[in-house]
Amino acid sequence: MLSPNPFSLLCALLLCLPLAIIFTRTTPFSPSSSNIFPTIINSNKTNQNPMPPILHYPTPNPTNSTNVIVTFSPIDYDDDDDNSLFQLASKVNPNPNAKTPKKKKLAFMFLTTTPLPFSPLWEAFFNNTPKNLYNIYIHADPSFNYTPPFSGVFRRRVIPSKFTLRYTPTLIAAARRLMANALIHDRSNYMFALISQSCIPLHSFKFTYRILSRSKKSFIEILDNEPGAWERWAARGEHAMLPEVKFEDFRIGSQFFVLKRKHARVVVRDRRLWNKFKKACLSVDTCYPEEHYFPTLLNMVDSRGCVPATLTHVDWNDSQNGHPRTYSAGEVGPELFRALRSHRPRYGDEINGSDPSVSKRRDPFLFARKFAPECVQKLMSLANDVILKD
Repeated sequence: MLSPNPFSLLCALLLCLPLAIIFTRTTPFSPSSSNIFPTIINSNKTNQNPMPPILHYPTPNPTNSTNVIVTFSPIDYDDDDDNSLFQLASKVNPNPNAKTPKKKKLAFMFLTTTPLPFSPLWEAFFNNTPKNLYNIYIHADPSFNYTPPFSGVFRRRVIPSKFTLRYTPTLIAAARRLMANALIHDRSNYMFALISQSCIPLHSFKFTYRILSRSKKSFIEILDNEPGAWERWAARGEHAMLPEVKFEDFRIGSQFFVLKRKHARVVVRDRRLWNKFKKACLSVDTCYPEEHYFPTLLNMVDSRGCVPATLTHVDWNDSQNGHPRTYSAGEVGPELFRALRSHRPRYGDEINGSDPSVSKRRDPFLFARKFAPECVQKLMSLANDVILKD
């Protein structure tokens, strides 16, 4: 047997080299190909119902895990690639149906990092409801896996979404992105409700629609003189919020609200306060920007146009690690829903006697959180006879 010489080895290597080339291909993430809008080209032409542009946001690749571990890093948030969307949304008519009245629509804006665990209950909520009364929009963090994909009333309702993380302004940005898309997509959207993945309805659609469509004000919790307010205001540095946001103007409140169209437009148009709140905090201990930006902005711009209360019930009496109480399947029953419905919202600082205008209000809670995903079977067993029965 002949031993190989250097020339024969070189020839063999050249012949095998093409087999070693590996071609790779990457595709932008789109949860279950569920994007609600087709790609369009921006123009200056007026459209009665313009469709928002698909902005090609740089996003992390999706993972196969439902948990992403991120190390806190105090870096300012960059949203320059959102500017086109917000500029387009800021130009919409704040009251487009004034001259040609149409049915008012409710915009349900879901902010999630998972497949919606209570989609069966929401499906029942929207069941048999005329499509001209509501729209659904989903901001789905592309860093997470969405299996099973969004389906039913949630199919093709995902807007172009970005990475979100607690203790950062990314949650504010996600809510602003939802409002911008909803404003542009349908001029009949009258009220804009922000809803989490752990949130459920407390009443039927008919009841919810009646309450919100008749309201001339937004519902957003606006609290002053809260414990730890100074530390939260100074979370980016003692003078970082000045001069735009003085401490006496700083407010705290739930990140889950229902805004009327006028106020949704205020949010997407704002740059002055957003440029302050999007700055990074120095530590996570006092950094909850999504609980500060919206109540501060609307209190400064139009406090009289807001009911200073959230319509999403939450229980802070048993909170853990900054999270409110999470209801387990064993707690779900008719008694729980009777109790949730009977509670009265907290109206700003009426407890201190500083807001007598709301002393006689008793608006119903329309939503509730947080519920563990395991609750879905118990919730569905109560859907028709308890939860959605008014």
